[in-house]
Amino acid sequence: MGVAGTGKTTVGRLLAERLGLPYAEGDAFHPAANVAKMAAGHPLDDADRWPWLDAVGEWIRNRAGMCGGVIAASSLKRVYRDRLRTTAPRAAFVHLTGERPLIEARMAARRGHFMPTTLLGSQFATLEPLQDDELGATVDVSGTPEEVTGLAVAALGRLCPTES
Repeated sequence: MGVAGTGKTTVGRLLAERLGLPYAEGDAFHPAANVAKMAAGHPLDDADRWPWLDAVGEWIRNRAGMCGGVIAASSLKRVYRDRLRTTAPRAAFVHLTGERPLIEARMAARRGHFMPTTLLGSQFATLEPLQDDELGATVDVSGTPEEVTGLAVAALGRLCPTES
């Protein structure tokens, strides 16, 4: 989870590969109207997000057990994560976080993504970091994708220990 430009896709793919789990890109679950709205520079509202969150939650639910898959999805508000947990109660979240100038620079450098940098402010305004009672960990994204992935693997190892 995290605002646009934190590396959810890059780290998510690396994380899934390292853990040997299936990966899904949360943006692929958005209806075309949501993508068009964001591409036009308009932030989504909650009504836009509910069907998307339900589709993401269904994907999570269909993975076997806790930590059974990796999906890159913003999940910016607590209420969104709560909605995901109604479908997938044991979902764990890795909140990718970083300083706004770093995130803006990364967004400006990427090509072919529908999310414009102009919406980053609305993402930060919407963001509600993980709370103590939520299963998850916060990981700083200032390192390389491999370093960030290593931190995420370590955090998940503490959250989702494997049985020996």
